[in-house]
Amino acid sequence: MAFLDRTARSFLLTELIGGLGVTLRYMFKPKATINYPYEKGHLSPRFRGEHALRRYPNGEERCIACKLCEAVCPAEAITIEAEPRDDGSRRTTRYDIDMTKCIYCGLCEEACPVDAIVEGPNYEFATETREELMYDKDKLLANGDRWESVLARRLELDAPYR
Repeated sequence: MAFLDRTARSFLLTELIGGLGVTLRYMFKPKATINYPYEKGHLSPRFRGEHALRRYPNGEERCIACKLCEAVCPAEAITIEAEPRDDGSRRTTRYDIDMTKCIYCGLCEEACPVDAIVEGPNYEFATETREELMYDKDKLLANGDRWESVLARRLELDAPYR
């Protein structure tokens, strides 16, 4: 009996007709793809992209040179040098991130007590040379200035989970 069943299925092409049915069913449904360079998908508030250093609303940089982010970085991609200021507080003189080493784990962001270093929404930062992926303090602050409103909103949305 199994032989007759197998022979009937091979002559009637039931698998092929079933596959064509699936194709026809999906042919008339709305497409799930997006036209990437012109359309962008939704990013989660917890997305970890290009790094940025934030400032306080008065323009002063947030980093207090505690070096927790440098200590917690598993890839040892962060280098910080600091010196005391006239008022007794410490500020960074050098804050470098080697983005070729960075594994985007987010531990630097979690370790920072003042939310100075954050990973922003930018995922389109391809470069032609490795030197362009060595971020210094000026580039990180420029990233923070450029995305401050997005970064603040992202941190606000993520606050219940921290």
